[in-house]
Amino acid sequence: MEPGRPPAKDRICVARIGAAHGTAGEVRLWPFTARADAVAAYGPLQTADGTRAFEIEAIRPGRDFLVARLKGVTDRTTAERLRNTELYAPRERLPHLAAEEFYHADLIGLSAEDKTGRAVGVVVAVHNFGAGDILEIAPAAGGETAMVPFSTAAVPSVEVAARRIVIGIPLPAPEAAPGPAPKKNRGA
Repeated sequence: MEPGRPPAKDRICVARIGAAHGTAGEVRLWPFTARADAVAAYGPLQTADGTRAFEIEAIRPGRDFLVARLKGVTDRTTAERLRNTELYAPRERLPHLAAEEFYHADLIGLSAEDKTGRAVGVVVAVHNFGAGDILEIAPAAGGETAMVPFSTAAVPSVEVAARRIVIGIPLPAPEAAPGPAPKKNRGA
């Protein structure tokens, strides 16, 4: 880690830069904050590797995103090069969380257990496709990941300090590798 740069666990992804917006260097900004416009209040935001920082000079609502002017970005070409850049803020600049609130970064890597305490996998991502948060679980037995709604019924317990969650619904069983096709009985 470079001096003066907080470790990754001490930074939270608060936004992602989308496409350029217009010709003057503005960008579409997809915030991951409870209030969309709050992203501008967290001071300079850093890239995932911490090598670049961006200050939001101005922000306004777009159709289903924000339109942001970033300090030093003055043309469309520069704005386009920033597409898909995730922006992070130091945890200490973010609001304190209430009970039963979590940053996505705190959930990733937690062990997923069933109600009996048996390990069933690990949280590898948190998604939101518009209908609420979904945890992506990599099964302990291997195979394809499973998607679990992040609801009280599906995930009755989250223990960030203990590095685990409890899954209250069964995860799909891993699919067996296909074997040879069954032989047909042709009769006698």
